[in-house]
Amino acid sequence: MERVADDTASCSSKNASAKSLSRSAANAVGLSVREVLAAPCLAQARVLAGAGGLDRIVQRLNVMEVPDILPWVKPHELLLTTGYPLRDDPDALVRLVGELDDRGLAALAIKLHRYLDEVPPGLLEEADRRGFPVIEFPQGVGFDDVLNEVLGTLLNRQAALAARSEEVHRALVSIVLEGGDLADLAAELATILAGPVLVTTPDGRVVAQAGDADELARITASTAFDATGRFRVEAQPAGMHEDPPGPRAVVPIVAGRVDHGRIVTFSKAPITDADVHCLERAATVAALAVTKGLAVAAVEDKYRADFLRDLLIGRIDDAAGAVAHARSLGWNVDRPMVVVVAELDPGQVPASVSGLDLLPVHERFATAWQTVMRSRDTLAPVASFNTEVVVLLGAAPDGDLTRLVGELDRQVSGDRGGGRLSFSLGVSRVAADAGELSRAYEQARTSVRIGRRLQGPGARATFDQLGAYRLLALIPDSGELRGYVADVLGELAGDTTEAADLRHTLEVLLDTSGNVAETARRLHFHYNTLRYRIEKLERLVGPFTTNAALRLDLALALRVRQMRGG
Repeated sequence: MERVADDTASCSSKNASAKSLSRSAANAVGLSVREVLAAPCLAQARVLAGAGGLDRIVQRLNVMEVPDILPWVKPHELLLTTGYPLRDDPDALVRLVGELDDRGLAALAIKLHRYLDEVPPGLLEEADRRGFPVIEFPQGVGFDDVLNEVLGTLLNRQAALAARSEEVHRALVSIVLEGGDLADLAAELATILAGPVLVTTPDGRVVAQAGDADELARITASTAFDATGRFRVEAQPAGMHEDPPGPRAVVPIVAGRVDHGRIVTFSKAPITDADVHCLERAATVAALAVTKGLAVAAVEDKYRADFLRDLLIGRIDDAAGAVAHARSLGWNVDRPMVVVVAELDPGQVPASVSGLDLLPVHERFATAWQTVMRSRDTLAPVASFNTEVVVLLGAAPDGDLTRLVGELDRQVSGDRGGGRLSFSLGVSRVAADAGELSRAYEQARTSVRIGRRLQGPGARATFDQLGAYRLLALIPDSGELRGYVADVLGELAGDTTEAADLRHTLEVLLDTSGNVAETARRLHFHYNTLRYRIEKLERLVGPFTTNAALRLDLALALRVRQMRGG
């Protein structure tokens, strides 16, 4: 029984492989099968099966008149045939459909009534299942007619696309040559593509954007972004995407095998071949802008970092002159500020989500802080000192230092996606003016150092929370401190499981001011069990329950051991 489907027919049996093929071909320069069928010579052609695959892309045409055609076919081909090689083996045609689909062909066009009078029903069923278009040639149309007309249309399409791409390339290059930056490129690209455009770092931090403000707000509130506004590059590989927040294309910015980020464009309509080629050209120009910016920034950042280091270690005596010089650099240090020191935790080897090389880890870390501060406080100094990044953050008007630093921390660390790095953070007290910044810097460095000792990687510590650790950190003689711990704790200073268990009991007892009932509740001990432990502890370290001086010594010894990594 003959089965005919028109161009607009939907095919419920279109399978996953056809969808995948359609997506992978979406950025190819070519015509869809639907557009090919619109050619005058094919006006009377009929889609016999596989109508669900009419959006497959045709890039070339081929003719099959030999049995062993498979080694010669290529993806995105429209294969023309009379069926002559398989006229005596209709089952081979059925198998052929699956093999052609597996090789990524666009469609099969059969000229009937020469060697085949009808298409085998099994072939039509398989084509429908796969969403692989099978087309019947109109009578009186030769292969040469199709080849000439469709290839001519393809060449015209490619020529027009190349011309538009070249025009876009020249426009974008002129922006860079005239001193424009990524924001200018994004603005021009948003105008060309008539949709929002984002430029991000390799881990998805948005460094430039352009387009309708309401549309940008809708997009950045979608699941394609995390709560800190980072584009989830690890879930959005280069290519075409159609899931919410809508059609979009992602293109990497690459220079010399180094991953410099992504350009992302969003559209309410399907992304076209021309859009993708514009993005690819834009990515090349963006790579030029990025590398140019990195070269200039490297010199400027070193100059800025040298000045800031001199200010923070007390080499600049003229506070008023320092304030004026900072202002010439675009910084404001004439206000209450806190010093934030961020250090990468050991062993950071970020994984590339693109397979390309990444910038050195410390450069990426410093760039992350600069990107975040650019959106929060453009007047706040940010500089990289070897293994640490230093930020001079304007104090919050409400004095809530914890909230202020917490917001900054969340923006930099995000959800740890896209290769984000683990780091420790130390925060100083508020410095009233530039003259107090050197002291605040030492406070922040002390905080991050002690915080990591106490909390391990990813520590967060403020100077006011250090308590007695601030004083203990001032003692340079590690041998003296170890001797103090051994003298006070005795056998409890050992590394055995029993010693650690008893130390924990002692810590809780001291924290509860010797409240036996509360200690038993916290440790989930029976009251009598805790009483037995207290007696054992007093045999080991002395009568701490009645001797206040001994309790102080024990508390300090426990803190020294903890601070020193014991």
